[in-house]
Amino acid sequence: MRLDVVSLAPEALAPLLGLGVIGRAFAAGIAQLHTHNPRDFATDRYRKVDDEPYGGGAGMVLKPEPVFAAFEAIPVLPRRRVLLMSPQGAPLQQVDLRRWATTYEQLVLLCGHYEGFDERIRSLADEEISLGDFVLTGGELPAAVIINGVVRLLPGTVGTAASLEEESHSAGLLEHPHYTRPADFRGMAVPEVLRSGDHGAIARWRFAQQQQRTEQRRPDLYARWQAQQERQQ
Repeated sequence: MRLDVVSLAPEALAPLLGLGVIGRAFAAGIAQLHTHNPRDFATDRYRKVDDEPYGGGAGMVLKPEPVFAAFEAIPVLPRRRVLLMSPQGAPLQQVDLRRWATTYEQLVLLCGHYEGFDERIRSLADEEISLGDFVLTGGELPAAVIINGVVRLLPGTVGTAASLEEESHSAGLLEHPHYTRPADFRGMAVPEVLRSGDHGAIARWRFAQQQQRTEQRRPDLYARWQAQQERQQ
């Protein structure tokens, strides 16, 4: 997959290239990361990329010209999706990461900066995405999160593909608890069922734990999962 990031701080994405399995995926050619700095496309002598907002107000606004120029210089692959990092966007979901990983061969991520970006920049995007109801200084961290979440789902990144199917949010429930040796640590014992060797009992225990944990920690997810189960019956 080709990943293109339009950003005024491309150095913020560099750590991804050396980050565990994600870094190895880039090294193996499973994914390619390209950054494009709008400042390189500014046409004035000061390479200006922001300006005061029309109508007044605090802060500076990212100008459309250098962003459009950077965007239009990116090669276009047949199956491409353009994502705009924005606190006004739809909350990021695991289902989005999986959809992008399995449907597209190119993702373009647009990162804002300063007080915001010129409204016309929104016209470039297919989707606007937010990490939550808060504001950061730029879109680089959300872009890095999306890249991490998408690349780990690409075939060949994670050694055991089945582990991706059993983790939190993959099937609408949070993941069950995990334990490893020792069997008893400071009085906290591994549940007996996990040491029983009865794979059917283990599967039932894990599923029950998923439901219990989701209901306790994320009642909103649990209610959604219950509704889905009822529709399937």
